[in-house]
Amino acid sequence: MNRRLSNVRTRQRSGFEYAVNALDTATPYGRKKAGEMKPFFPGEEEELRDELDTLERMVEFKRDYVAQSAELALIFMDMRECTGTVASSKTRTLSTVELYEMKCMLIKIEQITKLFDKTEAPIPDRFIPVSVSRLLDRLDPRQDRMATFYIYEEFSEKLATLREEKRKAELELRKGMKAGKEALKKEKGIVLTPKFDCRISRSDEEQLEKLMAAEELEIAEQDNMWVTFVLKQTEEDAARQEEIEKISLEIEDEEEKVRERLSGEIWKNSKILFENCERIGELDLTLAKADFAIKHRCVKPVIIEEHRLVIKEGRQMEAEESVTGKGGSYMPVSVELYQGVTCITGANMGGKTISLKMIAQTALLAQYGFFVPCREAEIGLSAYMQMLVGDSQSVERGLSSFGSEMEELKEIFDHCRERSVILVDEIASGTNPAEGAALTKSIIDFLKDKPYITVFTTHFDVPDKDIQKLRAVGLENADFGKIGEEIRYANRKERINIIGKYMDYRLIPAGDGGIPKDALNIASMLGIDKEVIEKAKVYLKGEDA
Repeated sequence: MNRRLSNVRTRQRSGFEYAVNALDTATPYGRKKAGEMKPFFPGEEEELRDELDTLERMVEFKRDYVAQSAELALIFMDMRECTGTVASSKTRTLSTVELYEMKCMLIKIEQITKLFDKTEAPIPDRFIPVSVSRLLDRLDPRQDRMATFYIYEEFSEKLATLREEKRKAELELRKGMKAGKEALKKEKGIVLTPKFDCRISRSDEEQLEKLMAAEELEIAEQDNMWVTFVLKQTEEDAARQEEIEKISLEIEDEEEKVRERLSGEIWKNSKILFENCERIGELDLTLAKADFAIKHRCVKPVIIEEHRLVIKEGRQMEAEESVTGKGGSYMPVSVELYQGVTCITGANMGGKTISLKMIAQTALLAQYGFFVPCREAEIGLSAYMQMLVGDSQSVERGLSSFGSEMEELKEIFDHCRERSVILVDEIASGTNPAEGAALTKSIIDFLKDKPYITVFTTHFDVPDKDIQKLRAVGLENADFGKIGEEIRYANRKERINIIGKYMDYRLIPAGDGGIPKDALNIASMLGIDKEVIEKAKVYLKGEDA
């Protein structure tokens, strides 16, 4: 059964695709494996634990065996895709270029096996290629292990004999022509090049007439400016030339037979070769995952049987890269999610959406066998995961943002099953507040008893004691005086960044305090008229204006 964990939008919005695209695979086999990655589903916890254990060993290899890791990277360099050539060897004779590429591939495979033979690195057996030295010896009869290929004489005694005959015939031909050249120089004073030719300008009429009169020469080519003469072959030379051409055809025929035999040898070993390509692809992909884990300070998640997500100091990598790229400091977020509904509240700029993306990214990465960007994580596998954020307006279809959200929500309801994860970012914010609040509460009522982990971010107050309510700390502990001093002379973009710098994105229990009122603080700091701010505070208190 072809199961789907998440759709393309969820993988993109969460940042999962960002992580996959950051994988630095070095071989075409590794890139193919990266494109074929499949998630682990509920019931496959043990297989995923084994996968993560293997990745842990490869992280140790990258950290503890730096020289060997670098050597392996050099072996991977310029490795070409050869499975098509192997498959072709069944039905046709491979060309010299294809045999050269196969020899290069076999040399690299042998280098990998020898590298692991001489090290105590914790490399799983399933990554180590099967020995191909015997086949390589067939393609490399001189056993020089150089990245070159030629139809060596060692491939065939007949070939060696024919080439020797051709060399002798060519030598005799050259001796005869050289004698004719020397005689022409001595008797008529005509000097030919080592190629037995002579190029004369038409303007040199005297010399041209002299060459035209020489019976030993014939015109090879001419144009309006030049005439090229060559030495005529004698009957003996012509006979030798005919003999050379005949031997050349025999050599070509014998070389064809050699290539045919070598192609047959490659097909006989095709099963091992295909298996080795698979192993190299898995090795390359897992090393790329290890590099990714080290670079992004990722940890091995604990895979649990219960449907629960516990993330301690999680980081959404795209957001982290953006913040640190501007010289800022990224604030990790911790969260514990169980089956049922969790609502996250907080003002805009408070990091609610980033927290939602971090949750999805962490869960997806874990189920695809990655280490995750956090301090600790416990992941219970999900059967389905979808993230709905308010960026799905469909202009082409004439749908409003709200209409698109409803379509996506229907898709979620249609595909949800036991052990699903639903992540919804401020749904119904594009319609009137009264209807939006009513719809949000109704959706929460519908989902809270379902066997799903559901997380909502919302501005609406949801007074339901049967759900977990969290809020972003926001500017609760900020020094507004200090912030005001910083933004007083800043431009518009700088003011936003300054406020963002003081935002505390951590999630804490919301309690009974309702939704935090950071919006008024932010509006005030950004210069909104005091009268507007004060009147808003009056409305918040429920007083008459």
